[in-house]
Amino acid sequence: MTQENSENLFAGLSHLDDRGQAQMVDVSGKAPTVREAVAIARVKMLAETFSAIQAGNAPKGDVLGTARLAGIMAAKQTALLIPLCHPLPLHKIEVQIAPDPQLPGYQLQAIVKTKAETGVEMEALTAVSVAALTLYDMAKALEKSIQIEAIQLVSKTGGKSGNYLGTGK
Repeated sequence: MTQENSENLFAGLSHLDDRGQAQMVDVSGKAPTVREAVAIARVKMLAETFSAIQAGNAPKGDVLGTARLAGIMAAKQTALLIPLCHPLPLHKIEVQIAPDPQLPGYQLQAIVKTKAETGVEMEALTAVSVAALTLYDMAKALEKSIQIEAIQLVSKTGGKSGNYLGTGK
């Protein structure tokens, strides 16, 4: 492939340089705007496991409180975990874990907000993912077959690409 062909092939792909190699996007020319992202996940388990967690009878202690805190901490570490993410000043991180007896299990939601040059979708997705993984870790002594499902971005606001409202909510 000639250099001209490779430059044309990768033109317009923001995370690739003209040789097709990964790069962190330069956002220094963008104005900071208020941005928010919401992500969700589901953690499904046996009814017995769900009942034990609800009753506070998990061997490792406070399953839901630990998972919530892990999600908050994870959002703050996203740039260290995802190679091309920018480190961002996060102004709000909220992780909610709601019991859902119909699953049985839990519905998780993370809301992350900033005023920056780039969005916080990855921070919200990281928060909800790590909260779900922590819930699994805290309850795995009760059940190894717990399922983490449907991790997805539900919405995002702010930025050049505009608002996004998914179908997951």
